[in-house]
Amino acid sequence: MKRIWNMAITGTGNIASKMAETIRGLDETAAYAVASRDPDRAAAFARQWGFQTCYGSYEEMARDPNIDLVYIATPHAMHYDNARLFLEHGKHVLVEKAFTANAAQAKTLIDLSREHHVLLAEAMWTRYMPGVSMIRSLIRGGTIGRVDSVEADFSVPISHIRRLRDPSLAGGTLLDLGIYPLTFASLFLGDEICSTQSRCIRYETGVDATDHIILTYRDGTQAFLRTSMVSGPKNEGRINGTDGYLEVKNLNSLETILRYDASGKLLETLVPPVQINGFEYEVRSCLKAIGSGQRECEEMPHAKILSMMEQMDGLRRSWGIVYPFESEAL
Repeated sequence: MKRIWNMAITGTGNIASKMAETIRGLDETAAYAVASRDPDRAAAFARQWGFQTCYGSYEEMARDPNIDLVYIATPHAMHYDNARLFLEHGKHVLVEKAFTANAAQAKTLIDLSREHHVLLAEAMWTRYMPGVSMIRSLIRGGTIGRVDSVEADFSVPISHIRRLRDPSLAGGTLLDLGIYPLTFASLFLGDEICSTQSRCIRYETGVDATDHIILTYRDGTQAFLRTSMVSGPKNEGRINGTDGYLEVKNLNSLETILRYDASGKLLETLVPPVQINGFEYEVRSCLKAIGSGQRECEEMPHAKILSMMEQMDGLRRSWGIVYPFESEAL
């Protein structure tokens, strides 16, 4: 008999709704519990998405013994406290990106997951998607020759959202949007970075509004990245090779892959499969790992979570951006 996994969600915003849609659409998951600091919001969310129970506090939900996996969907400034609570109660946890505000917080959570022998994963959905293996197959097959550079721009005019303007909420572009171009570069160029050049244009509140990043790798390849919360929308990636290039529409969800020859002639269009909304791949990866006794997901292991947080720490350090709740010695 197939096991049904009880899933719970903290938070009731847009991203929580997307995960609720996924949970309802999968055969192996049950919409079990939702928690919010506002009991009315939790109850409304439960009614809308058919969750069995709701809680007006995260602490109360953490004590529920029937939960198999908790998805943290609160703003990223709250990820550390929320994830820590559930880990300390022995719950498996999937944390929405950005994983935490900084690498120190990420390391503490990873240590806790190992101490309590529970899964801890980051919901960087891009890494779990079938489009990743499709692109890597094209590259390995030599269809664009030797890869020499990657370009990525993820810019969305969302500075009207209060938390993104607020330094005390780990606001700014980098953690919310910039993680996607950085992930795109990591996926297809690796992580052996030998130099980083970057600059940011600040918002009036002091957070980063637009970021320009150039990464140079040990093999000579480069990544040219841009991200902004005050311009756009733009959501595109490009992988350049000696014999052609790949264009990726919606680099965060790898929606469409276009292959061109060196002259710019379109040779092939690939559309990766999506069964529900794209979140199903990260959920299934978590359930597979839990079922086999693993404490991390193959697509986004703890070492990778930590290295990406350290990379973003380094960028903020170079810009002189420190969140009010952090030590100045970032």
